[in-house]
Amino acid sequence: MTRNRVPLGNYVTEYSVRNKDNEDIPVYSVTNSQGFCREYFGKEVASKDKTTYKIVPYGYFAYNPSRINVGSVDWQRCEAQVIVSPLYNVFSVSDELDRQFLYYFLKSNIGRQMIRAKAAGSVRDNLKLDMLKEMTIPDSSLDDQRHCVATLDNLQYLIELRKKQLNELDNLVKARFVEMFGDMYLNTMEWRELQLETMADIVSGITKGRKIAGKQLTKVPYMAVSNVKDGYIDWTTVKTIEATDQEINQYRLLPDDVLMTEGGDPDKLGRGAIIRTPLENCIHQNHIFRVRLDESHILPDYFAEYLKHQRAKRYFLGCAKQTTGIASINMKQLKALPVLLPPLELQNEFSAFIRQIDKSKVVVQKALDEAQTLFDSLMQQYFG
Repeated sequence: MTRNRVPLGNYVTEYSVRNKDNEDIPVYSVTNSQGFCREYFGKEVASKDKTTYKIVPYGYFAYNPSRINVGSVDWQRCEAQVIVSPLYNVFSVSDELDRQFLYYFLKSNIGRQMIRAKAAGSVRDNLKLDMLKEMTIPDSSLDDQRHCVATLDNLQYLIELRKKQLNELDNLVKARFVEMFGDMYLNTMEWRELQLETMADIVSGITKGRKIAGKQLTKVPYMAVSNVKDGYIDWTTVKTIEATDQEINQYRLLPDDVLMTEGGDPDKLGRGAIIRTPLENCIHQNHIFRVRLDESHILPDYFAEYLKHQRAKRYFLGCAKQTTGIASINMKQLKALPVLLPPLELQNEFSAFIRQIDKSKVVVQKALDEAQTLFDSLMQQYFG
């Protein structure tokens, strides 16, 4: 494929037809994750005057000028025509440019870089259509474009399939948990209930910015709130911190510790994850609680899944301190968490099931990572 580039203005024409007759045309939005979608809007939109809304025929592109920098752009392939907010830019594409090829270009790293460069300094970093027309795209034949699109579409399908498989494995764990232990909220199997502090050692972590002048320090990895997700540890970025030997000994994480965040969005409150294999001398920050369970009573696999169910979630929401959309819990509240306690043999059976599922997830995740790496590489090759 040639590396010559041509302006997008050679192919793009603005389309600015409005819904002047206030026709009952479906209202859509464009998001970075879903593209054209209806769910983004609330029901109140239906009662508004929609005469200024812009019409988007099938096959036409639309984007919010202040959101395209995060990837909120798509071509309309949902209905014969839809309408979008008057803030949007709408344009058609000539037959010499494959729509999906242009879509991938605008989503590529080079496309996003061009968008940011063009929009920088304008009001709210808005990308006007004239700016988009100045961007350049590889000058390639329709056959080459369609070959690129077919390859990327196949990889995108494979990536979505792998993600779906991972989600189905997670759903299988949830179903097995309910099958073995019943409805946690109603306690249908009448398990005994104990407070968490009776069967776990719970500590907060190291505080950044504390006074450490004049002390001998060692740089060690530490788990931040961003590393602790709902059910897994995110290793994408692991930061380091300087700590004393005493602090390292006090906060050092061990295999199968459960890490829990003290705050965040209300729906994520009390999220926790098992850290299976901590990095050497890895510690944790003070906005994370480390829960080290007494495994003669309760197992990490059972407890981590218990945190995802309604009995735990409703407890945290009921006692949390909430301010402007952020909720938080303290050490006392966490220690008082009521935990249903099935027999250890049953927990062991569930743990064995989890380990088998984890093996399957490792295989699927590896295939997903490989597909994503190839997709990213080809996007760079085609558009870079």
